[in-house]
Amino acid sequence: MKEGILVADDDREIVKAIAVLLEKEGYRVFRAYDGMQALDLLMQEKVHLVIMDVMMPRLDGLSAVMRIREKQNIPIIVLSAKSEETDKVLGLSMGADDYVSKPYNPAELAARVKSHLRRYTWLGGIGQTQADRICNGRLSYHTDERVLYADGEAVRLTATETKIVDLMMRNLGRIFPAEEIYERVWEEPGFASENTVMVHIRRIREKMELNPKEPEYLKVVWGIGYKMEKMEK
Repeated sequence: MKEGILVADDDREIVKAIAVLLEKEGYRVFRAYDGMQALDLLMQEKVHLVIMDVMMPRLDGLSAVMRIREKQNIPIIVLSAKSEETDKVLGLSMGADDYVSKPYNPAELAARVKSHLRRYTWLGGIGQTQADRICNGRLSYHTDERVLYADGEAVRLTATETKIVDLMMRNLGRIFPAEEIYERVWEEPGFASENTVMVHIRRIREKMELNPKEPEYLKVVWGIGYKMEKMEK
C-alpha cells in the first residue's frame, strides 16, 4: 500500500489541486481544512507525511506542527504564501522539515514529497548500516536502530535530524559545509541552504547537548561549516 499524505489548508481548491497531483503519483491523500481537523485525521489514519498551511482557522499550522512533534517524527512540509526568510526559519524552528512557498511549483512539491518519504523510509530499515554502535563521550549512536542516545536516554529526533546526526556521527571530527549537509540530507542542490541547516542543527543541539548555547559536540566552525567534536576516550 502506498504512503498516506495529509494535506491541510483552509483553501479547498489548493487542497484539491495538491490531492490530484499526489494521487497521480500513487499516494493516498487525506484532506483537512483546519489545524484541529488535521490533528484528528492523524489520530485516525496512517499518515507518512504532512503538508501543512500556516494560516488556518481553529488551530494555525505552526501550532499544529508543534502538537504533531510532541508525538510523531513524520516529515512535515509547511506550505505558506509568506516567503520571507524569517517565516521560513520560524516554521523550521517549530519542527517542520521543509518549507514551500505559494504559489508552489507542482513538480517541485512532488519531488520534495518523494525526497522526504525516502528519508523517512530510510529510518524504517532500508539502507545499509556500517558499525553497530558509534560511541563518542556521553553520546552513543546505534546505527542498526538509527537512534541517538545521550547519557543512556534515547533522543527524540525527526527523520531529517536523524539523517544529519547519522552523517556527523559516522564522520567524527570532519567539518561539513552547510551546502554539503543539505545536499546529502535533502538530496537536492544546496543553494542558499545555510539558514535551513542552521535551524536543524540548533534543534538537534537543544535535544542532545547539556548546554545548547555552549555545545560540546555539535559545533560550528566559523566560515566553514559544522562538525561533531570527537571526544577523547
